[in-house]
Amino acid sequence: MDKLKILVVDDESRMRKLVKDFLVKSNYEVIEAEDGSQALDLFYDQKDIALVILDIMMPKIDGWQVCREIRQYSNVPVIMLTAKSDERDELQGFQLGVDEYISKPFSPKILVARVEAILRRTNQLAGEEKLEVGGIVVDKTAHNVIIDGKTIDLSYKEFELLAYFMENRGIALSREKILNNVWNYDYFGDARTIDTHVKKLRSKMGKKGDLIKTIWGLGYKFEAE
Repeated sequence: MDKLKILVVDDESRMRKLVKDFLVKSNYEVIEAEDGSQALDLFYDQKDIALVILDIMMPKIDGWQVCREIRQYSNVPVIMLTAKSDERDELQGFQLGVDEYISKPFSPKILVARVEAILRRTNQLAGEEKLEVGGIVVDKTAHNVIIDGKTIDLSYKEFELLAYFMENRGIALSREKILNNVWNYDYFGDARTIDTHVKKLRSKMGKKGDLIKTIWGLGYKFEAE
């Protein structure tokens, strides 16, 4: 199997080298960019990038704008790195479609673990699997969703959220449990992030969005025959 390609974007060369060294040891191919402009050029040029690790504070074009540009064309997973730990920044990141949000300083080993978890969940490291419930088909290999014969466009996190709900249909799921399984690590931010994602997911699902039931004071439950 070919090595998966990861784009690492940070204006600090030491940080890029640190992240690259750990990813290369884990058998990934790494491409580096030192600013947002170079990152976009590489992203459009390479075509087969599996994941982007993106610093926020950079010259020329910052991480937010890079993420906005990428999201216009691709649902490639994005991990944001930041020197600040600000809840507003974190919520903004998730609203832009960021998949993970990591504050500096961080453990490179933890970063690699999160990279592997994301790639596993996007099935770039997994085998074929389909979920079919209540007229909804989730193809984990192709990473697409079909509802009543029509393909719907979901962000990476919305896709993972729907798949998790379908895998656990009929089970009441707390927000904490959803965070730990869909975000795949102990998340200490605002649990309202889940509510934002669920609201967007329901909207995109149309009438099928009613299958995701709110359990007041706890979380959600997916109910379908």
